[in-house]
Amino acid sequence: MVTCGHLVEIARLQLPRLSQSVHREECTQCFDNQQDHPLGIDVCLTCFNGGCLGKERHHARTHVHKTGHGFSLNIKRKLKPSANRVDEEEPPAKMTKLAIVEDRDEDKYEFKTVLKCWKCEPENGLEIPDAMADPHENLWLCLTCGSLGCGRQQYGGLGGNGHGLQHYQETRHPISVKLGTITPEGNADIYCYICNDAKQDPDLAAHLTTFGINVQTQTKTEKSMTELQIEHNLKFDFSLTDESGKALEPVFGPGLTGLSNLGNSCYMASVLQTVFSLPVFRQRYYPSASTHWETCTETLPASCVDCQMHKLADGLLSGRYSHPRPTSSGASHPKETNPLAHDSPTPIFQEGVRPSGFKALIGKGHEEFSTMRQQDSEEFFTHLLTVLRRYAKKTGGMLNHDPTEVFAFGMEQRLECGECRRVRYRVDGTDVVSVPVPARETGKNAEGRTQYAEVALGECLDILTGTEALEYTCPGCQKRVIATKRSRFATFPQVLMVHAKKFQLVNWVPTKLDIPLNVSDTLQLDQSAPGLPQFNEAAMAQLEAMGFPTIRCQKALLATGNNDAEAAMEWLFAHMEDPATDIDAPIQAAGSGSSAPEPSQEQVSMLSEMGFTHAQARKALRETGGDAERAVEWLFSHPDDNGEDAAPSGSSETPESSGTGGSAELPARYRLKAFISHKGPSVHSGHYVAHIRVEDAAVGGESWVLFNDEKVVKADEESVRELKKLAYLYVYERE
Repeated sequence: MVTCGHLVEIARLQLPRLSQSVHREECTQCFDNQQDHPLGIDVCLTCFNGGCLGKERHHARTHVHKTGHGFSLNIKRKLKPSANRVDEEEPPAKMTKLAIVEDRDEDKYEFKTVLKCWKCEPENGLEIPDAMADPHENLWLCLTCGSLGCGRQQYGGLGGNGHGLQHYQETRHPISVKLGTITPEGNADIYCYICNDAKQDPDLAAHLTTFGINVQTQTKTEKSMTELQIEHNLKFDFSLTDESGKALEPVFGPGLTGLSNLGNSCYMASVLQTVFSLPVFRQRYYPSASTHWETCTETLPASCVDCQMHKLADGLLSGRYSHPRPTSSGASHPKETNPLAHDSPTPIFQEGVRPSGFKALIGKGHEEFSTMRQQDSEEFFTHLLTVLRRYAKKTGGMLNHDPTEVFAFGMEQRLECGECRRVRYRVDGTDVVSVPVPARETGKNAEGRTQYAEVALGECLDILTGTEALEYTCPGCQKRVIATKRSRFATFPQVLMVHAKKFQLVNWVPTKLDIPLNVSDTLQLDQSAPGLPQFNEAAMAQLEAMGFPTIRCQKALLATGNNDAEAAMEWLFAHMEDPATDIDAPIQAAGSGSSAPEPSQEQVSMLSEMGFTHAQARKALRETGGDAERAVEWLFSHPDDNGEDAAPSGSSETPESSGTGGSAELPARYRLKAFISHKGPSVHSGHYVAHIRVEDAAVGGESWVLFNDEKVVKADEESVRELKKLAYLYVYERE
């Protein structure tokens, strides 16, 4: 496609003055005109001179060379054919008064106009196609070269041909500004194609002067991307009718209060509704709300996280604000405007509560959550837990009752060297399990959208906990090797948050894939728990043949890297009488007690020779993953630690709960409590809603309720069944 790098200069052109002539009918230097000459007339867009384009004269080119004016508009005019009236045609209007009425040019002629840049093509002018010029809206200016191109078509928003993105792909110029959003204060929409995200330019005014644009004279004429997203979200709606077209029934009462959409706040509303549906959050923040308000030591309640959480609990759970909004007596029945509408009356929803104070506080200081842009609900969930824990640590609150701990659990990572067969265990604490969802295309539907095969949640968990090969620098082999990694649940949370990763990068843009996920209401995770460590069978046989008990052989191999019988035998002789090692205690599940195997005797002896006790040496080696140099640094930085509190990996300590949270007890059975759905092409656009299983008389016992901002309705089973397949977050409660 033809491109022009001078389009930005159009912004500096001025409209003709009232006293100024526009010579568009014919050339000012000859009688060539729009109609008689096939090439038409070029009207200079700077001084509005008209010039012909004939080969023997070409007065338009002469004008450009003399004045340096770079842009013109080529106008061609063609006489419309006069149609003879037939019987079916409408007769001409009757003359009602004596007057001379001249036909309009639009009625007599067909016009064709083309923008031309003479700087790109000094001899004949470069014609700029309409599709490239995009002269009306959604125009983006490249801050590197000044190229002007339209933006991408927005989901539910502006149209566009993506010529700004095309320019970036051709030139690698990354930063653009949306022209219609420039304000005299120097604010505007800035976009970085490398980051694929909106950015800020504190020196925008200076950068725009390079292209002759003075921000002091600019007026905002278009909505910013944030404003477009807010407008879209306010209008956006999930289906609030069942499969028969009947409107879903609004429900009201305690625990059934909606949250008004503040613009781009549906991601927050869906998470808050889900969190406050859990008993532990209800018990923590609702009964003590009035007590906290009276005893809070913060100067302003708006600055207190606890105050805002209690305020939310009161707003959502008390039922005080859950009632139908007032309506005018003149409300019409839907059949009056739509004959095909269902016979049910128009549903009346509630106003909901506005969590503006909570949003301002929870997002304060955060690069994303402090803005009005749409966000990822899973990222907000983890941010919410971080803020609550940080505030509790700061104020000393929730010492004995931290509701966020119901989400905490440990994921064990087992890494095995492919050459020396040494094994390393590590347990990482987390609050969300993100499962990969394989994309298997099955074709395209009638609308041209890619269809995907249904995937079972169990398959996603098998992929997560399966074995994968990776490159690894083995400390035992002292070189790069191929190792195998496997993940397991070291402990299980009380409430399991499952994040379905249904996204892939398309042209470096994260795009959501509508992959249906087969999710059952119950989930069993026993098979994902870590088993006992695997031992070297040949070494085990040699040690047992020497008369050592099986449990001691296993502990010796585990302590010496599961490598050979000789090292294990030396460890056994050295620890026979060691009081710090309970050599006959049962072995716990792999990785559930500590993040590394027992250090070797050689390493312990080396540190002991430096004046440290055996207990100190063992703990230092455990804390540093068996790295002797780091262990020495650790010992000197912890001179008061005697090492006696460190239980060895083979101790009898039951892994009921570790520092990562959760419980290792089996069985690990869960029941689906809620799921958060997303509609739109990206997590940073579109709309979020929450479906929550509610047990309340207001909804007729146990039933699914849809929380769509301030709209709270009883969901029908069919819609729950279908939307559950396309959800983004799933919340399971342990039975």
